[in-house]
Amino acid sequence: MDTFESVRTVLAVRAYQDKPLPAEAIQRIVDAAHLTASASNRQPWHFIVVQDKAMLKKLGELAATGPYVAQAPLAIVVIAEDTPRGLSDTSRAIQSMVLTAWSDGIGSNWVGFAGMQGLHDVFGIPADQKVIAILPFGYPVKPGGKGKKNRKPIGEVVHREMFGRPYA
Repeated sequence: MDTFESVRTVLAVRAYQDKPLPAEAIQRIVDAAHLTASASNRQPWHFIVVQDKAMLKKLGELAATGPYVAQAPLAIVVIAEDTPRGLSDTSRAIQSMVLTAWSDGIGSNWVGFAGMQGLHDVFGIPADQKVIAILPFGYPVKPGGKGKKNRKPIGEVVHREMFGRPYA
């Protein structure tokens, strides 16, 4: 799948088949994060790959907005340095992982922002690091991603030359 097709069709997936992911697919997802560009090449991120069923269950319990993490065959805990560009650069890495997975037929969703403090103790994350997200990955239970997204008209959110001049 080409890049634009991934962007056009990707959807949040919250239900996963009980099917392991191939090692090659997991490596591509991890490589996508590792290779993402960052401001001044600071790479202000860390990624914890979780496949152990007990730890996935624990993640599902800790993630108030994503208990379905427990059902995924893989999750990645995404951590950012608490710096001005940490969140921005780490968000770019998250998008790289999600789109890379989607291009291989693997779904994901961003779980997080709130209630992530409990992960520090469980995973030994230093206090000066911020957990940004948990990304569960797995083959979707229901097929989706046909590009049918409920979006505002492009003229409402894309402007030409200055704010208020619709692009389209």
